[in-house]
Amino acid sequence: MTTLADQLRAEEGERASAYQDSLGYWTIGVGRLIDARKGGRLRPNEIDVMLTNDIEEKTGEVLAAFPWAAGLDSVRQAVLIGMAFQMGVHGLASFTSMLKAAQAGDWTKAADQMMTSLWAKQTPHRAQRLHDQLITNEWQLPPGTR
Repeated sequence: MTTLADQLRAEEGERASAYQDSLGYWTIGVGRLIDARKGGRLRPNEIDVMLTNDIEEKTGEVLAAFPWAAGLDSVRQAVLIGMAFQMGVHGLASFTSMLKAAQAGDWTKAADQMMTSLWAKQTPHRAQRLHDQLITNEWQLPPGTR
């Protein structure tokens, strides 16, 4: 039995990444307009689903690469996941001194090692918040957020 979804998939195609349609507008999935020039967007609940999926995926990648991180509390574990979210697990893996100190529970050394990186120079405010989060074991949010 053919459904509307089947018909739309056949007519529009299905793509897992953004692409420009025949008129040059950014589209994703099955003909989903996301180009703001034409009123396209993602709904807040769709953004939430994507973020949840991304966090689950990065958490799995971090725990697979660094099994010892499963024993960390959620606040410090989130530092590693947040870094992997930004630079990938391979990028995080390059922080060997920081990771060694974190695995040993030396949070000051781990945080200080984090700050010696090019990443910290490129994203100083984010790096400082994650530095403080490692040391204090308390969530750190950018100013003006809830």
